[in-house]
Amino acid sequence: MRREGVMPPLVDSHAHMEMLPNVEEAVGRAKTAGVRAIIAVGSNPESNLSVQALSRRYAGYVLAAFGLHPWDLPRYEIEGLGFLRENVGECIALGEVGLDHWIKVDRALQRAVFEQILSLAYVNEKPVIIHSRGAWAEALEAVEASRVKKAVFHWFSGPMETLEELLDQGFVISATPAAAYSRAHREAVQLAPLESILLETDSPVKYGGVESEPAQLLKSLKAVAELKGAREELVAETTTENAVRLFKLRL
Repeated sequence: MRREGVMPPLVDSHAHMEMLPNVEEAVGRAKTAGVRAIIAVGSNPESNLSVQALSRRYAGYVLAAFGLHPWDLPRYEIEGLGFLRENVGECIALGEVGLDHWIKVDRALQRAVFEQILSLAYVNEKPVIIHSRGAWAEALEAVEASRVKKAVFHWFSGPMETLEELLDQGFVISATPAAAYSRAHREAVQLAPLESILLETDSPVKYGGVESEPAQLLKSLKAVAELKGAREELVAETTTENAVRLFKLRL
């Protein structure tokens, strides 16, 4: 049972740890801030190798998710898919993966690669961490067709009808520090029940011109609490329970 006034542990469900200028210092600050685990996402073979090394160095704290980001296509298509197939057993999720209609990468190629990754996730019973900028409905359609059971639509800012559909399917979204000011993201966080939300930083993305790191998960927590009219302790407890359930974490 949680003691009153004691903040439950937090989980940063999405951080590009290999991009931080000093990982050791960032991990130290995250621990001080109450972050109990960080899911480090990869985006191509090089970053996946870095994530793999970090998950071994900080075993049980930095947890690996291997991915192939649409931004890194077509350069890494073959090598990236090969890495995922060979190392899927060493990650807790496949991500960051998905679709992006705001970039010039061929959409048919994006969809074909995404479908292959979803198939790999289904066979290996792995959750997927999804990038779906400008392609929210199509990304959801692909996940539904794949029969993947667990998916988080990271930093969701899409149409509310798509959000309602993904929630009906039992999928979840993640809230970033942008929930403090981004209209579309705030609307999504307001609509989604707390039981369907994770917290993340997407480090080292800049918010308000300042690069983020996992310790700033407290900003995501505060924004969600404000939007939900809920105590920060309740938001922390519920979102961490959501992450534990989705990724089968042992905190």
